[in-house]
Amino acid sequence: MKDLMRFKVLYFIFSTLVILPGLYFFFTSGLKLGIDFTGGALLEYQFEKNIDKEELKQQISSQGIEVGQINVSSDNIYIIRTKPVDQSKISKLKLHLGEKFGQVEERRIEFVGPIIGAELSQKAFISVILASLAIVLYIAFSFRKIPKPQSSWRFGIAAVVALIHDILILIGLFAMLGKFYGVEIDTLSVTALLTVIGFSVHDTIVVFDRIRENLIEHIGGKFIDVANLSVIQTLGRSFNTSLTVVFVLLAMLLFGGETLRWFVLALLVGIVSGTYSSIFNATALLVWWEEKLGY
Repeated sequence: MKDLMRFKVLYFIFSTLVILPGLYFFFTSGLKLGIDFTGGALLEYQFEKNIDKEELKQQISSQGIEVGQINVSSDNIYIIRTKPVDQSKISKLKLHLGEKFGQVEERRIEFVGPIIGAELSQKAFISVILASLAIVLYIAFSFRKIPKPQSSWRFGIAAVVALIHDILILIGLFAMLGKFYGVEIDTLSVTALLTVIGFSVHDTIVVFDRIRENLIEHIGGKFIDVANLSVIQTLGRSFNTSLTVVFVLLAMLLFGGETLRWFVLALLVGIVSGTYSSIFNATALLVWWEEKLGY
């Protein structure tokens, strides 16, 4: 039987090395918030020919309008999201774009307030904390019959640590995308984060449940041996489940269009991270913890 848990320290080091660059950009540059957080304007123009997005962005910025994001739809339709701006500048923008790019049709102009305000962001943060506590309590209750001296509380805490690992990776990813590609955080980003949280916990519980079953079958055995057996038994299932999702997300990333690109990328990274953390972080943390306690 392969001793996967023998390399648990390497798993921790690898995770740390992956997380640190994202945290660096998060603390130095922060997250680039979209109009869902800040409010702003949503503009939709149709041009007579295809236009380079960077050139379009430069022309809009030259009018004193801060551009958040530009998406290209069919028939040379450009959907532009801007930060809060005076209506007078929007009125002059069409004339300026017409002078630079030829005929332009103004299809839609919407001024929107922040969908996700400070109060809602605070509530979301509190909700994640409460959800983490609920996960610990749920796993501790569900695993309460595992043989002693193992503790069901350690299973719950390890699951939440793996969850935090995945959250930090996604936050770091958004920070780097914002820094280098100008990608903004919007409601889709929050959706991706919540989806990854659910997937990560689900995958971790599957591995932990097999550990619980094997602890009962191998009473008196060393915890590291039981953990190794359980990981090997669930490895194929975890990889197969994740790969089916990864293949779908890759197809969406390649052919799904620009509107969903960063949302799908975040999901893709989160699914891979969640699979890794469930097997090589949560379980490895349990093994390390049990060894420190002498079990």
